[in-house]
Amino acid sequence: MSGSSFGQMFRLTTFGESHGPAIGGVIDGCPPGILLSEETIQQELDRRKPGAGIASTARKESDRISLLSGVFEGVTTGTAIGFSIANEDQRSRDYSQVKDVYRPGHADLTYDAKYGQRDYRGGGRASGRETACRVAGGAVAHAFLAARGVRVRAYTLELGGIPASRLDPEGAQDRAFFSPDPQAVAAWTERIKEVKGQGDSLGGVVEIQALGVPAGLGEPVFDKLDARLAYACMSVGAVKAVEIGAGVQSARMTGSHNNDPITPSGFASNNAGGILGGISSGQPIIVRCAVKPIPSISQEQRTVTRDGQATTITIGGRHDISAIPRIVPVLKAMVLLTLADMWMLQAARRY
Repeated sequence: MSGSSFGQMFRLTTFGESHGPAIGGVIDGCPPGILLSEETIQQELDRRKPGAGIASTARKESDRISLLSGVFEGVTTGTAIGFSIANEDQRSRDYSQVKDVYRPGHADLTYDAKYGQRDYRGGGRASGRETACRVAGGAVAHAFLAARGVRVRAYTLELGGIPASRLDPEGAQDRAFFSPDPQAVAAWTERIKEVKGQGDSLGGVVEIQALGVPAGLGEPVFDKLDARLAYACMSVGAVKAVEIGAGVQSARMTGSHNNDPITPSGFASNNAGGILGGISSGQPIIVRCAVKPIPSISQEQRTVTRDGQATTITIGGRHDISAIPRIVPVLKAMVLLTLADMWMLQAARRY
């Protein structure tokens, strides 16, 4: 199976399945001398771990990370950083009914088409459980970038069709759903209760901001910074669309409104989302991701068996009602990994 690595210079490779003994990863390219500990990585993993919040699965995982290499006396050594996270609460029997049936909205059919076999327990490698490794990698990228004055924050703009009416990104980090709007929390909670009672699920929109990114990151043509950010975020299973800056709305603007005027003191607006010609402009980088509803629902759905026979399925087991809020730190991590990689590419250009 190829495609388990992300990045060129600052590179994360992940391994493991939802119901295997562990998941984990290796980070290549992190420079030496970066302050790093299991505790700092754990703080980010705790934001993603299952079993907390009304929208979350009942699966309980501590998601305790074990650093295996690449860190000595609290700093990175410049060698490969290896880590593992144990799977502690698997209930593989919950998936016996889907062994020979394709779940709508999942990768069951496509994995069979590609490999001729699949690990049906929790989706195996296609499970959202894999994203814990991304969050761990993102925490390492955060340590690298924070030492260079870069901050990345992520929050929920919309959940279940209900948008946040105000933006307080800093406060969002400590609110339920990573909500930038204190009043949206109650509305989102009621919406989740309503849909949960119907055996259904919800999607939403997540926004990520990167502050303090200097001008000049990104490669012309195929490795544009916005192209790499879109690739990074679209690699997260539940993401179905990515916008940079004004995004889709820019298609409805005139050039005179979409262009960001440049003044002696800086840009007058940021419709470009901090990227021009695929290269960072020094403005805040703005990325938005549309997240689809969780496909595992308890309503009856039409499908087929592996041999093509029509049937129906009602999915049991333990599942999130929405990928939000747990996907928020995952998308933050993917932006961090992208920026760290592009920073290293730019640094290499100077030698």
